[in-house]
Amino acid sequence: MTVKTLMVDIIKYEDSHKSLWNEFVANSKNGTFLFNRNYMEYHSDRFQDFSLLIYNDNKLIGLFPANVSGSTVVSHAGLTYGGVISNSKMMTPLMLEIFAALKHFLHSSGIKKLRYKAIPHIYHSFPAEEDLYALFVNGAKLVRRDVSTSIFSADKPPLSKGAKYGISRGLKNDIEIRQSYDFEAFIDMENVNLQRKYGVTAVHSGQELRMLAERFPENIKLFCAYKNDKLLAGMVIYETQNVAHAQYMASNDEGKEANAIYVVTNYIINELYKDKKVFDFGISTEQEGRYLNESLIAHKERFGGRATVYDTYELDIS
Repeated sequence: MTVKTLMVDIIKYEDSHKSLWNEFVANSKNGTFLFNRNYMEYHSDRFQDFSLLIYNDNKLIGLFPANVSGSTVVSHAGLTYGGVISNSKMMTPLMLEIFAALKHFLHSSGIKKLRYKAIPHIYHSFPAEEDLYALFVNGAKLVRRDVSTSIFSADKPPLSKGAKYGISRGLKNDIEIRQSYDFEAFIDMENVNLQRKYGVTAVHSGQELRMLAERFPENIKLFCAYKNDKLLAGMVIYETQNVAHAQYMASNDEGKEANAIYVVTNYIINELYKDKKVFDFGISTEQEGRYLNESLIAHKERFGGRATVYDTYELDIS
């Protein structure tokens, strides 16, 4: 299916577009490896793809990673964030044309609602908030706002007394930090905590994380704290051009007693990724962003992190 407006053509993604898609993501101003089809499609059995390619004058100018559920399109339910991926040539008037074409395309496809998970600004390599303005102009409503915690390396606040104390105590326990590939053991440890606190399990299985890390070895990494070769704590990092993002962070009971997570966190922020533009701890909110987990965010803010929001909008299609 193809829909054309005065300036913009939109077509559905097909497997034959894979190389073109991945190349555009790699050269975009706001895309990350999460939009590479080799990442997006690891859970293709769980989501019905509704991704789109956007053209202007027969030139590819944007991508829209999305899935469909009933009469709702989400950008993308299987990813942390989504939205229109564009390059440095994208300008605001053209984005307004894109949204006009997108609404027409979705309406013609029987879609009644668009759920839009905007890409946070920390992932932009070049200003890329034209879509936020287009959402506003088209009457989209902010329906979810999650709070993450970010540290900018160029202007890093000092560690709190609590963080300094935790690191000092941890370092006295002869803890060794090293990169690990035992994603299964780490996720087992994470799931014990999640089951105990919330009665849920991690979004990824250990096998899935290992598979994804093998596909994206420069982007997905696990760093763990050990004592006498026993796993105490760890952090899974999703690394993009500007951001080192803590996708998972966990410690077992022995690790908590040894303050191992403080040692891991300090090593990753202040040594391993000290020159990365942003370190992002991930969200500390629940219930569609309306509940703040204060104990969780307290650990992150002790290291100097401050709020970055991950926003979700809804747009009625009529």
